[in-house]
Amino acid sequence: MQTILGANGVIAKDLAKYLLTYTTDIRLVSRHPRKINDTDTLMTADLLDREQVIKACAGSEVVYLTAGIQYSYTVWKRDWPVIMDNVIEACKRTGARLVFFSNVYSLGRVNGWMTESSPMNPSSKKGAVRKQIEEKLLSEVRSGSIQAIIARAPDFYGPDCANSVAQILVFDNLHKGKKPQWMVSAATKHSMIYTPDAARATAILGNTPSAFNRIWNLPTARPALTGKELLDLAAKAFGRPSGYTVLPKWMLSLTALFIPNMRSMLEMLYQNKYDYLFDSSDFEKTFAFAPTSYEEGIRQIAATYR
Repeated sequence: MQTILGANGVIAKDLAKYLLTYTTDIRLVSRHPRKINDTDTLMTADLLDREQVIKACAGSEVVYLTAGIQYSYTVWKRDWPVIMDNVIEACKRTGARLVFFSNVYSLGRVNGWMTESSPMNPSSKKGAVRKQIEEKLLSEVRSGSIQAIIARAPDFYGPDCANSVAQILVFDNLHKGKKPQWMVSAATKHSMIYTPDAARATAILGNTPSAFNRIWNLPTARPALTGKELLDLAAKAFGRPSGYTVLPKWMLSLTALFIPNMRSMLEMLYQNKYDYLFDSSDFEKTFAFAPTSYEEGIRQIAATYR
């Protein structure tokens, strides 16, 4: 059995589809789980409750932690260490291998390309929480108490990414006939991962025993585009004229006075002010995986709106 913890997010939904390549014995776990495949089994659990997590992982060969929680430092600081401790303990007791779907927050601002060997040097409070839980997991791996992977991804774009910045600022606006928007600077380069690629790669990792006990950067197209280049591709795919609005930091700070989620995003704006470059060449070479190009990914997204 393969189990997805936090099964309602965009990565988890695609992951469940790609896991059918390997098994039909898939368990989806969340507070309100819903089937993706006809053969899925569902289990309700709160990841903050250790006994519920242990029960949810029972009988699993591989567990995927893909949960997303409220985008707030206070919530992250309180809940993420508890969730990670509970999942580690559950995998220890059940003997399951763990794949933790993570992001790049723990790395902070990297001058150059982010690789699997980039040191953790967070530039934000949420990044410090991410570093804490990743170091906890890696410590357990080094001790031999668990087999695990940290699968890292940069920012998302893809079909049905309702909470992604790209969908909200770019694709939704183009669909409505409005100018797309970008944050801070459209001149810096910004790697983005196509969500179906991220999910398929995560399924590959979970079903490759030799891939465990290390960090993997998930497949992301190169070269990284500037905001302007991505916005121009998007306008073309949606059949709209080129043109966009850049939201400066002062404007975002003003908006944050009224929108709590925006306040949580402000500390991450270094990712837009400076080049944000993600290197997944190790994964691509190891698994002969060609990431979806930005042009093709955006074309497919535009088709879903039609």
